[in-house]
Amino acid sequence: MDDEITGATAVEIAESVRRLLDRATLSPGDPLPSVRALADRLHVNRNTVMAAYRLLGRAGVVVTAGRGGTRVAGRAPVAQEGYAIDTVLRDVGTGNPDPDLIPDPSTALAHVAGRPVLYGEPVIDRELAGWADGWMRDAVDPALTFRLTITSGASDAIERLLAQALTRDDAVGLEDPCFLASIHTVRLGGYRPIPIPVDDEGMTVDGLRAALADGVRAIVCTPRAQNPTGASISARRAEDLRNVLAAHPYVLVIEDDHFAMLSTQPYHSLIGPDHRRWALVRSVSKFLGPDMCLAVTASDPRTAERLAMRLTPGTTWVSHLLQRLTHALVTDGEVLAEIESAAAHYAERNAAFAERLATHGIPAVAGDGLNLWVRLPISARSATEQLMRRGWLVRPGDEFVLADDDASWHLRLTVHDLDDDDAQQLAADIAAAARSGEAMREVR
Repeated sequence: MDDEITGATAVEIAESVRRLLDRATLSPGDPLPSVRALADRLHVNRNTVMAAYRLLGRAGVVVTAGRGGTRVAGRAPVAQEGYAIDTVLRDVGTGNPDPDLIPDPSTALAHVAGRPVLYGEPVIDRELAGWADGWMRDAVDPALTFRLTITSGASDAIERLLAQALTRDDAVGLEDPCFLASIHTVRLGGYRPIPIPVDDEGMTVDGLRAALADGVRAIVCTPRAQNPTGASISARRAEDLRNVLAAHPYVLVIEDDHFAMLSTQPYHSLIGPDHRRWALVRSVSKFLGPDMCLAVTASDPRTAERLAMRLTPGTTWVSHLLQRLTHALVTDGEVLAEIESAAAHYAERNAAFAERLATHGIPAVAGDGLNLWVRLPISARSATEQLMRRGWLVRPGDEFVLADDDASWHLRLTVHDLDDDDAQQLAADIAAAARSGEAMREVR
């Protein structure tokens, strides 16, 4: 294997190691040659090999343990959203909307069928485009010109947006803690995630400055209902973030406004009137259902053009049947009333559960979104183990972490579909788990 690593520059050596991984010549845990040995064999400076190993380390391909040498990193699985399979526990970590609050599409389905769409025809349904233009125009700065793109959901849009702008090992700024799908997208794309801390007002200004100083070429931000924390960017914070970004107009800013029509918070954007590379992504999955794989993206014309180029001829468009169905639902007064009612339900149930926790001595604040982000006096992993013994399956905060150690003291809870009795029992069990964990810690 040592003889198969080649290259005269740090980039070439790093790419050579990646090729060996792709061919399974190298496997997780395998040692790489020492810096001295590889530099001598390739007849390059040791600093060149060290730089190559740093590139691989930043990309998560290798880990270095001092005198223990450099080894190929293991691929730790990233947690997935949704229901856990094969469990008898009550799952309160799904991140799912309430199925009873998703509008019934049956009536609309009967009216959307029509002539099949053929290759070469417009990729965006005309009526949906008209509605979506107004939906996005209300959010985009009036000084900005944009074009619309339709993709198979928000994650599909973000993956393609990053791919059209970045190359392997490029740095991407991600909120920390972070939405699981964004972590997946960045890691699988071979990009380098740079954590940007999130507080009660959203992405922090100092965190954004540090990420830009670290050379990020793209930033993915959730302007409201941030997952997992529920934070929404305030007007003051948005202005401060725009001021920082003003000096970096060509950094691609992607705003994932996933909660859109369900949000109880105003929309405040990072994208200023002079920003050159940007995209606002809004999917319909939270209010029309996860199976409605459709997202609308408004972006600057150049980004829209490059995004369209990332769509292969076989997937140039999202099904016009799905587009027509979406348009039929979002322009139906009864459906809109159902969505408004669902938004109120999520906010009320989360606020009620936060109050229940408070009565048990666990301070909690209900943010925006489907979930609650609850800090405990003990580690979340310890709490999850105790809650499993009480019949509950919950998500520990460290599943969403890039670098924020404080997140490991949090639970992300999806409780809006619990009835009052179950909600009261869960709150009591969380408090009991916290007390038990503190008692065990004192004994030690």
